[in-house]
Amino acid sequence: MKYKYTIDTHTHTLVSGHAYNTIDEMAAYAFQTGVTHLAITDHAPKMPGSAGILYFSNMKIIPRVKNGVRIYMGCEANIMDYEGSIDLKEYGLKGCDVVIASLHIPCIRPGDIGQNTKALIKAMDNPYVNIIGHPDDSRYPVDYEQLVMAAKEKHVLLEVNNTSLNPDGPRQGAYENDIKMLKLCKQLGVCISIGSDAHIKESICDFDRVYKVLEETDFPEELIVNSDYRLYEEYIGRRNIK
Repeated sequence: MKYKYTIDTHTHTLVSGHAYNTIDEMAAYAFQTGVTHLAITDHAPKMPGSAGILYFSNMKIIPRVKNGVRIYMGCEANIMDYEGSIDLKEYGLKGCDVVIASLHIPCIRPGDIGQNTKALIKAMDNPYVNIIGHPDDSRYPVDYEQLVMAAKEKHVLLEVNNTSLNPDGPRQGAYENDIKMLKLCKQLGVCISIGSDAHIKESICDFDRVYKVLEETDFPEELIVNSDYRLYEEYIGRRNIK
């Protein structure tokens, strides 16, 4: 297996309301298991059980190195409509090192392929959004050619999500969708991020299912931001914020 990464770009803590560890517990486990860089991306306020805007705006006080692990404090914002609006406003977004924007059933009903694709592409226009989370969910069918081309144009990462690939999970059809998306990313030279979507510390940097998809498509490492923290930081620093 040629793929092996110690950077996780998508994890959750107790703050998300349905995850089970603190930041300190996540960082300690990451250190124990050789993880070097960890993004904490808790669900934004419209996800039932998650924190309010003040939590995100105040994240500047959290140390960015814990147990020798580089910590990025961010959020997984919920896309709320087909115009790509997200549920965390600028006051909260300013506290984030990284912002993932995703479609979630509690926050937006699945539309048709045109509506879903528009929602994701419009979310990319938000200058704080760095990553489109789990765009492989078959409950939200999308036009992958349009999505990948937009990601290339707007310098936004597309995520391959290990949790999506769980055969017992709710995002059925993710494997086929990821294959399609990765082939297009490879063809067009579009970078991706890999996220565990860990809701418990033992899932940090668990990318085993993702590795299989990468191997099947022979996906180039230079297009995977997890391969080099400097590439990841370059992408999350690409914000057109005035």
